[in-house]
Amino acid sequence: MPTTPITRITPTAPIPSPTPTDPTDPTTAPAPWPDLVGAALLGAGRRTPPVAVRAGQSPAAALLDAAAVSTVRRRAALRPAPAGERPAPAPADPRPPLPAAARRRLALLLADRGPAAGGRRGTDPDLTELLPQWLAAAGEHGYRAPEALLPALLDAARSRTDLRPAALALAGPRGLWLARLNDDWRFALRGIGGPLSLPGADAPEAVRRLWEEGLFAERVALLTAVRRRDPRAGLELLATTWATERAEDRLMFLDSLGEALTPTDEPFLEQALSDRSRNVRTTAAELLSALPSSALAARMAERSLPCVQLAPAAGDTTAEVLAIDPPGTCDAGMQRDGVAAKPPSGRGERAWWLGQLVEATPLDRWSGHLGGRTPAEIVALPVAGDRRTELHDAWCRAAVRQRHPGWARALLGAPGDPVLAAPEMAPAGSARDLTKLLTVLPGDERALWVSEFIAVHGLSDAFRMLGVCAVPWTEPLGRSVVDALDIARDAGSYPWSFSGVMGLAERCLDPAEAGRLDMLTAVTDEPEGASPGSGGYWSEAFLRLVGTLRLRATMHTELAGEPS
Repeated sequence: MPTTPITRITPTAPIPSPTPTDPTDPTTAPAPWPDLVGAALLGAGRRTPPVAVRAGQSPAAALLDAAAVSTVRRRAALRPAPAGERPAPAPADPRPPLPAAARRRLALLLADRGPAAGGRRGTDPDLTELLPQWLAAAGEHGYRAPEALLPALLDAARSRTDLRPAALALAGPRGLWLARLNDDWRFALRGIGGPLSLPGADAPEAVRRLWEEGLFAERVALLTAVRRRDPRAGLELLATTWATERAEDRLMFLDSLGEALTPTDEPFLEQALSDRSRNVRTTAAELLSALPSSALAARMAERSLPCVQLAPAAGDTTAEVLAIDPPGTCDAGMQRDGVAAKPPSGRGERAWWLGQLVEATPLDRWSGHLGGRTPAEIVALPVAGDRRTELHDAWCRAAVRQRHPGWARALLGAPGDPVLAAPEMAPAGSARDLTKLLTVLPGDERALWVSEFIAVHGLSDAFRMLGVCAVPWTEPLGRSVVDALDIARDAGSYPWSFSGVMGLAERCLDPAEAGRLDMLTAVTDEPEGASPGSGGYWSEAFLRLVGTLRLRATMHTELAGEPS
């Protein structure tokens, strides 16, 4: 086989050798690689290459030589950078460590916090929903998070905002220290972690500096924390920068005042009634109307009380009704006090104005105005014309705003009232929110009212009511929920129709109820006309409920440091 001779190629010009450079000399230091690439893309004729050109050498050749040298340098090694400053050691956390069993439980919950594939099937507890409960219980014991689990804990809080307060409280100062080293965890530095991340009353200079220089979320959290410990100090802090704040920020700061509202806030809020932002004016008026002793509340009462008068019932001189005469105009004074002049679509102007006046009137004024009657007696009075719904809805909003249990109790009525059975049975046009009214009642009374409501009306309209009841549910409430679920099973429906209530039961039932529910886990005979396979599905759902309750009991035992 013939061979091909090898031809040696002799270069016409010597290959340039790298010229020694001094990194401190700007005339000999290598040009940055992006600058070389930019000059090459545009061409040496359009951009002067950022390199030194030797005598007799074209700019293009000098650019290519510099690129070749830079390529060799980039491939050969990296120039060592100056060592960065070592971070300061993490601060000490004096809180006690988790018991060993609780530490292992937290690791399991953090490792399996993703959504279950295929939805809620099977009998295994939903660990995703147990993590918030575990964090809340650990916070009650005052434990600190294990250092090895801090990254996973911060990742969980990053993906779920509902976990952040409890997770960051458990992480403590070491979690904040770690968050400063990773941009993914910067949310922990924005004041969401609670008191651990905010200066206290013993550091007034730090409070002032954070208020003036901090991020908006940090400032909101700081204002809320200061207001909780000293409402007057929080108001003084807000007043220092109020005139220079943006309208949307002023609105958020006003909202934070509502949590610890006191009569000493009235002068500041009265000034806010003249704010250039309509939303700020409206919010200030709502806060003032929540102070029954405020001048605004008195002005609203002077406007609304004459519009609602006792009058003889038609055809019965011994009975009395409430006669309604809404205001004829919405003057500048009413608008300054927060009354919106333009009604929404479908509402009459005068009725719209009256509703706003009534909801801002101190509820205790109505008793003296209407013959010394109690709230229940006033609510029971007939209303002339078609004004009953709008009047009672305004009283409901006032009861929620003023946190008045007596009026809330009267407006809720008896749990067995058939009008409460479903929204479609409520008075036509009513915007009444029974759940908000329930939040005004004391916790035990609220739970008892909901339990009686469920016993009469079932679970269909009780989901939101259950969400405002304290956890764990009281024994009467838990019994009503379980009995209603058992009735739904006997009716032959699928448990998926009650998945929301079942999920709440897993999180809110007292774990001590698990033994009593064992009898519900058996597969029962399906009644005639039942959905196919419903008995087995209900058994599966109750098995998951019982298993979750027992796991919750085990979690509390582990956190208490007791042997399982």
